[in-house]
Amino acid sequence: MNMEPSAVMAPPPPKRLDEMSLSSVFMRDIMLKTIFRKNANTVSELAKAVCLPMGITQELIDLGRSQGLMEAMGTLSANASNEMSYQLTDSGKARALDALSQSEYFGPMPVPLHLYAEQVKRQSIRNVQITRDQLVGAMGDLVLPENLIAHLGPAVGSGRSILMYGPPGNGKSSISNGIRDAMGDKIYVPRAIEYSGQVISVYDPIVHSAAESAEDDPSRLRRTTRFDTRYVLCERPTVITGGELSLDMLDLVYNPTARTYQAPLQLKATGGIFIVDDLGRQAEPPQKLVNRWIVPLEENKDILALQSGEKFEVPFDTLVIFSTNFHPNEIFDKAALRRIFFKIKIDGPNQEDFLKIFALVARKRKMQLDEASLVHLLKTKYPTINNVYANYQPIFLIDQMIAVCDFEGLPYKMTPELVDRAWANMFVRDEKIVK
Repeated sequence: MNMEPSAVMAPPPPKRLDEMSLSSVFMRDIMLKTIFRKNANTVSELAKAVCLPMGITQELIDLGRSQGLMEAMGTLSANASNEMSYQLTDSGKARALDALSQSEYFGPMPVPLHLYAEQVKRQSIRNVQITRDQLVGAMGDLVLPENLIAHLGPAVGSGRSILMYGPPGNGKSSISNGIRDAMGDKIYVPRAIEYSGQVISVYDPIVHSAAESAEDDPSRLRRTTRFDTRYVLCERPTVITGGELSLDMLDLVYNPTARTYQAPLQLKATGGIFIVDDLGRQAEPPQKLVNRWIVPLEENKDILALQSGEKFEVPFDTLVIFSTNFHPNEIFDKAALRRIFFKIKIDGPNQEDFLKIFALVARKRKMQLDEASLVHLLKTKYPTINNVYANYQPIFLIDQMIAVCDFEGLPYKMTPELVDRAWANMFVRDEKIVK
């Protein structure tokens, strides 16, 4: 497999132990824990496990040997490289257990926070150039008002915050996903970062989509490394939250058993998009949620806190998209609205666009349209709701008609009767329920 090209400058691999900006004791202990947990015996196995070049890994092994924590097994391993095998001494095992009691973290060596901040600048979301064709193409089959792309394009290209608002069911979530798909390049996500001796895991396979890359041949004593493998080459990440979002989800997550930290959602979204869908449906009021974002949105940095209470800054390089069915003036004060850079209203379609969407969905679902049935829908049904059209309605109505056809054994052909049965399920009549 060949690595896909990326316009982003890759983090260069470290060449010597003293370039790591981590304490030698910290790195040595992670190596000992990794050997203890993964039973890695050779330099190549250990280098792959801790994501470091062979030369630096050998330096760490030599350090462990000089301190009586590791020893050569005196035999060559059975792999193709005929490498020397190493093992922990009794003192090394004791030290590994002691280190594990302080932190269960082992494996990839973390990237110091200040070095990660430099990489964030190299791959900033604000460096992304989005063209009209890219944005239109990423929206797929969405039928959008002509002026909407003109508003969205500058907003996305700026990398600044966006508030999309309007009546429900008109594609705000789909548009957010289209914006995500328009981001065509890739960035480097650290497996973990280090601050003040604490390890914070960042790479998350649920959030981050790793790009295919060529594996280095572990049997080669001189491996060619294209970039610092403590990072994973990924699509620009997208984190989508909805009504479940709470303020504590934006804090570091501490695991008291493993004594390690998990990065909060917005840190995992660095270099990508953070979508807050259905704003106003969360337990906390929207004003309170947006207040949490004031410093990050204005200063491009976030403030997190360790268990000890110590606070520190991390980069905030994220396109934040708020999506709500409420009018902004109902849920925000003017100060909050001022800090959201772009405000874009997403209205429902007019009748012409509604019919385009209806025909598109019908073709995909293989539902045969009928002119008399469409006239019945437009002239009889929609006047009862003041001819208010929404993007979700064609999908809803056609899927309802298909469900009836499947049950009744009817061909997929639109009829006035099917329209009536589908319409009856789209709205609930206002009435009192007698108990």
